[in-house]
Amino acid sequence: MWIERIVSRGHSSPPDFWFDQPQSEWVLVVSGAARLLIEGGEPVELRVGSYVNIPAHTRHRVEWTDPDEPTIWLAVHYGA
Repeated sequence: MWIERIVSRGHSSPPDFWFDQPQSEWVLVVSGAARLLIEGGEPVELRVGSYVNIPAHTRHRVEWTDPDEPTIWLAVHYGA
């Protein structure tokens, strides 16, 4: 398991890029805002205090992060 702090400033995933990680990931938005897309699902809007658990090998991408203030994520990667 490892924990990381991610700072996004208006970032998004490149077109046609999907994360497909071998471990699960739990993410919490500490500040700012973001929108995630999990393959086959509806976009997930995240604001301060919002969190989502992404199981291993669940394809997902960052559609949008707030361009006006940094979006700070707390990401906990776990499992193998």
